[in-house]
Amino acid sequence: MAELSPTRPKKKRRRNAEQTREDILQAALEEFSDMGVSGARVDRIAARAGVSKPMIYDYFGDKNAVYKAALREAYVQIRHGEENLKLDPDDPEAAVRELVSFTMNHFRRKPWFIRMLNSENLVGGDTIRSLHDAADIQSILLKRLEEVLVRGETQGVFHRKVDPKEFYVFIASLCYFPISNMHTLRAVFRIDIDEAWLDRRANEASDMLLTYLKTSGDHDPTPPGKAAL
Repeated sequence: MAELSPTRPKKKRRRNAEQTREDILQAALEEFSDMGVSGARVDRIAARAGVSKPMIYDYFGDKNAVYKAALREAYVQIRHGEENLKLDPDDPEAAVRELVSFTMNHFRRKPWFIRMLNSENLVGGDTIRSLHDAADIQSILLKRLEEVLVRGETQGVFHRKVDPKEFYVFIASLCYFPISNMHTLRAVFRIDIDEAWLDRRANEASDMLLTYLKTSGDHDPTPPGKAAL
C-alpha cells in the first residue's frame, strides 16, 4: 500500500493591503452615509468590509479618523470619474454636456456622496477644512474645465467669461437638488423621479448652462419704464 503524503496545511490567502484599505473606505462610506457621523459604528464598518476592528484602527486610527478618510475618499471617487471624461476643449458644448451628465449620474449611482456631504455640512464642515489636500483633489477638474470655457470663448461659442469654480457650483447645484431631495419631491409634487426623468433633467440643465454661457452678461442699464434715448 502506497504511503500517503502528509496533508499540507492550507495557507491563508494574504490580504492585499491596498484592497483592504479600499474595502474599509467603501464600507465606511456606506456606514457614515446611512447612519451619520454620530450614529456610525466601527464594528459595523468592520463587518461590511470583512475585517476586524483592530485592523481598521491599524489602518486609520479612531472613528473620527475613519470618517475623515471616508470623506476624502468620497471626493477622490468623483474626481477619478471626472478624470476619465473626454472633455474635449475643441468641442466645448459637448464637453459641458458630458460633465453635466456625468455629475448627475455619479450623484444617483453613488448616493453615499451626497449623504456624506449632507452629514459634513450638518456638523459645520470642520472635517473637510482639515483635509490638507482638498484643493489639490479639485484642481485637475477645474483646470480642464477652464480649458473648455476659454476655448469656447476663443471659438466665439461662449460669450460670457465665467470662473470655472463658480461654473462647477452651478453644475453641481442643478444635479444635486433632485437627487438629495428625491423623496420629498416625489411626495409633495407627485413627480415620478426615475432614471428617464433624471436624464431629462441633465439634458435640460445642460441647455440652461449653455444658454447662460452663450449670452454676454451685459445688462441694459435703462430703468424699467424709461425709453432709451
